[in-house]
Amino acid sequence: MAQPIVIDAEPRDRAGKGAARAARRAGMIPGVIYGGKEPPVLINLPEIAFNRVLRDPAFFTHLYDVKVGEKGHQVIARDVQLDPVMDFPIHVDFLRVSRATKIAVMVPVIFINEDKCPGLKVGGVLNVVRHEVELNCPAADIPDHITVDLAGFGVGETIHISAVTLPPNITPTITDRDFTVATIAAPSGGVKAAAEPAEGDGDAGG
Repeated sequence: MAQPIVIDAEPRDRAGKGAARAARRAGMIPGVIYGGKEPPVLINLPEIAFNRVLRDPAFFTHLYDVKVGEKGHQVIARDVQLDPVMDFPIHVDFLRVSRATKIAVMVPVIFINEDKCPGLKVGGVLNVVRHEVELNCPAADIPDHITVDLAGFGVGETIHISAVTLPPNITPTITDRDFTVATIAAPSGGVKAAAEPAEGDGDAGG
């Protein structure tokens, strides 16, 4: 995994709704760093800089180094509260971790080789059951995504987690079954023939 992304923060001297509203009026996002057998640290994050980080699709899988004064805190993001009307961030929670800490995290799933999938070639439809999969990962090695290779799957086939190659030391949190990630479903009108006869083929005329 890449090096931790540095986020600069300011200490926040008190909790409560009034302090949080004051921070937001000043262009800051209130937050907290907790865990790691240390006291919680209240922080404010510059709104513009934080929104830039938040837009990253891998926001919840990155390792961050939050700088509060002279001290850095190695963390991952655990929760972002959004305004219910305007949908902008109003609070963020960070969890302290070490590089060896193993945590459960939701990791996005991407699909490749659709052009090499026999089921899709004949009109099948990719039915994604899980757009994310919860994995147990070392904090320093959280993948940005896991990849499902569609090559070779036909209509009616199911793609289970066992068919997905996971990075070393990373396992699904669900261990009691080989759960479904996606299926190749037949379209309602049926599948098309693998090859259509060329125009003019057939018995030759006199």
